[in-house]
Amino acid sequence: MASPGFRPTHVVPRHGMPAWESPDPARPTVPLDPLLPVQLVERRGDWGRILCANGWSAWVDGRYLVAVPEDPPTEHEPLATTADPRPLLARAERALARYRAAVEDLAAGGLDGESFRDRTQGARIGVVVDGGSVWLYDAEGGQWAYSDGARLSTYAADEAPRATEDPGHAPTRVVTPDGET
Repeated sequence: MASPGFRPTHVVPRHGMPAWESPDPARPTVPLDPLLPVQLVERRGDWGRILCANGWSAWVDGRYLVAVPEDPPTEHEPLATTADPRPLLARAERALARYRAAVEDLAAGGLDGESFRDRTQGARIGVVVDGGSVWLYDAEGGQWAYSDGARLSTYAADEAPRATEDPGHAPTRVVTPDGET
């Protein structure tokens, strides 16, 4: 039974995903079903705490959650700069131009194979355009992003979630009324 007022912000990726009791890889819980609607309620680095329609909560790698589209912005609303796909498109264009220049130099005989490999070492570019949809690889962030042309959201990430930082204090202890721990 769905909790009153539950409004999903994301869905689980189509292959499902692992979940944890806390933002700690050593504390797994049951995996989440594919395309399960969830509400992202908290972020800690790569970790995201989600709430399911039945009230169950868990921690997941928040980078893999698929955002539920919101209503498109009205003509008077500017695009949010964090969701604007243009900066990532510009970085992809520059990286592709550098790679193409290296290919041209190799083809013209200005580079040998080793020099070409040296010049292109570390280059990572990924762009898939399908009509109004685009998937872009963000080499700086180590993740794939999806855009419908207006908004950009993380689609998949290269790494597993990182452990959260030490909160700076000892864990809370349970103390009984007689003072024993």
